[in-house]
Amino acid sequence: MNTIGTTVLGSPRIGPDRELKRALERYWAGRIDAAELLATGRGLRTRAWTGQREAGLDSIPSNTFSHYDQVLDTAELFGALPERFTGLGLSPLDTYFAAARGVQDAPALEMTKWFDTNYHYLVPELGPDTKFTLTGSKPLDEYREARALGIETRPVLVGPVTFLLLAKATTPGFEPLELLDELLPAYAELLRRLHDEGVEWVQFDEPAFAGDRRTPELNALTRAYHVLAKAEDRPKLLVAGYFGGLGRGLGVLARSPIEALAVDLVTDESFVDTVAAEGALRDKEVLAGVVDGRNVWRTDPDRALEKARKLLGTAAAVSVSTSCSLLHVPYDVERETSLDPRVKGWLAFARQKVDEVVLLGRALRAEGREDGEGADLGAARAAVADRAAATEVTDPAVRQRLAALRPEDATRPPYEQRAAAQQAELGLPPLPTTTIGSFPQTTEVRKARAALRSGELDQAGYVAGMHAEIERVVRLQEELGLDVLVHGEPERNDMVQYFAEQLDGFAATDFGWVQSYGSRCVRPPILFGDVSRPAPMTVPWARHAQRLSEKPVKGMLTGPVTILAWSFVRDDQPPADTALQVALAIRDEVADLEAAGVRVVQVDEPALRELLPLRAAGHEAYFAWAVRAFRVATSGAADSTQVHTHMCYSEFGEVLPAIDALDADVTSIEAARSKMEVLEDLSGAGFARGVGPGVYDIHSPRVPGVEEVAGLLRTAVTAVPAGRLWVNPDCGLKTRGYAEIDPALRNLVAAARLVRAELA
Repeated sequence: MNTIGTTVLGSPRIGPDRELKRALERYWAGRIDAAELLATGRGLRTRAWTGQREAGLDSIPSNTFSHYDQVLDTAELFGALPERFTGLGLSPLDTYFAAARGVQDAPALEMTKWFDTNYHYLVPELGPDTKFTLTGSKPLDEYREARALGIETRPVLVGPVTFLLLAKATTPGFEPLELLDELLPAYAELLRRLHDEGVEWVQFDEPAFAGDRRTPELNALTRAYHVLAKAEDRPKLLVAGYFGGLGRGLGVLARSPIEALAVDLVTDESFVDTVAAEGALRDKEVLAGVVDGRNVWRTDPDRALEKARKLLGTAAAVSVSTSCSLLHVPYDVERETSLDPRVKGWLAFARQKVDEVVLLGRALRAEGREDGEGADLGAARAAVADRAAATEVTDPAVRQRLAALRPEDATRPPYEQRAAAQQAELGLPPLPTTTIGSFPQTTEVRKARAALRSGELDQAGYVAGMHAEIERVVRLQEELGLDVLVHGEPERNDMVQYFAEQLDGFAATDFGWVQSYGSRCVRPPILFGDVSRPAPMTVPWARHAQRLSEKPVKGMLTGPVTILAWSFVRDDQPPADTALQVALAIRDEVADLEAAGVRVVQVDEPALRELLPLRAAGHEAYFAWAVRAFRVATSGAADSTQVHTHMCYSEFGEVLPAIDALDADVTSIEAARSKMEVLEDLSGAGFARGVGPGVYDIHSPRVPGVEEVAGLLRTAVTAVPAGRLWVNPDCGLKTRGYAEIDPALRNLVAAARLVRAELA
């Protein structure tokens, strides 16, 4: 058979300079039309395809671009968007964006994390009456677009079983997987159309099988690929499993009639032995995912080739690929002129990873020939060796402090004792109102930060401008009637990057943007060495804000687990050790905030669920180090200091014991899109501390009314006693505008007062 050869499983799509982000936001604001938005997408796709062709990949993926999210694309492709969007009478493009972002009378689809990454997907809503029809043509359109450039591509689709497993049932007791037989004909029709168009290979992504799966789910995988592979007039099928080993799914796919299988040999390095031992792969091409698609360190060529060699002779062909899509890494490290040259030499972004795949593929094909593969691999070997020999990545003082930690350093007195001390200190009403931390970042704020970086504004001028913005935000909150205030975080570029830029052991990039969701992009810092805090990071801003008001103002910090999750983390020591190093830095910051008169400190851990291993066997060890890191960061606080934490946009059921074990005094949590579903889980788990279920979905431009918020609160008080219930948005307000958040917060405060009166 014609093999796939060297390839990547997917590509970044926001653009090297966030071109897609800017075009989307201009379109949503009415400043450009649909034609200009679509042209931006075409330009980004052309750039990706031609760059991969020039790099020498044997096979190039298409349909990896999205205007918002690939799971939403799949729902739209098969006519599975809810009627509340399709009935709005909007254009197809605006219907799509309504599902992603919501409109005033149609709340958006839920959004949650894509497995254990910081990418967010839109959750399909499916019920027993859902009918699937191939209504879209995006995979065909993009294939034709590439072919017009003279480039043959391999369309990539979310696999049918993963799509259904990621969906949410609209009817209690119904499982979307029951719709498999309804969905497969629509996929088969798409395969037929792709075949008629001349497509040779199609890639189905089934990452759901990197987690524990029940027998019915494995049976669904069996049925899906026997049905699709036996369809007449179809392209050859590649199924990609990533984010870990495939478990029992490996045998299912090996015995199916598909032609190729992509396996992740980075996340679980032992999985290569399982693949090599699988006897049913001899008629299939295996794509050995030995180049890490999620982290930025250069690939060790000898370790990568050792893994790929183990598969030689076990399959019809073995080719080199990335472990997963390159969606999760930045575009090009060569653009980073400000990085320490030595650290930069240890890194590979998406463009460099494509080059690594090509190089390793060439070396693998050269096995057994005397053509000097070592000369090709010399530069890669030297970079890996240089990093391994670097002494600058270790700090003896940090390691001594870590070794001296005692059990009592991760323990606070009982919650009841703390709660009494905090109420005496703070005097809060029932259903206290607050926000999560950030307020909208205005154009003036961003310009001030840019002017400081360029030298056009000196430090004194910058501080004066930020102080004025903080005072404006504090006065607004007082006028709105919020009970616990925030300073609004105008000085922060990002909740992780801001801290990383002030901690030793991190490097920041200038162009290392990665998509989080839709138009939201982040620049994950690079954690390359031991972590310490040279000086206070937030104290001057928090002190200024607290002096402006008699009401408590929260000190705002990011927790150690989230700092790890949203950074590119070193892979040369256990993550538990790295997390504790960060925790000690945060612990010092908490102490300095208390000394500055701050009585409420919020340590956000929105990524607690994100880092949870996809298989249950790894949960206990993860919970142990993640919880310990948070408690080390916060347990130095006085009883009267109220410690908050915040989590958002994850499936929380599996981490409820860990949320409880964090022992925060107040936990705020996403709940608006899911209509307070998480509270039933919290109540059932015996959660007995303060909780703030979000009542305002800030990822949508719509403004909830007073009665809508009050209704959510009435639901909440059936699960959480009013004395422990807080009222807050789902997340920070940074990405919204004042025209939206002002009325939304007024309605939030009014609803809290209304329900307080009802309870009284």
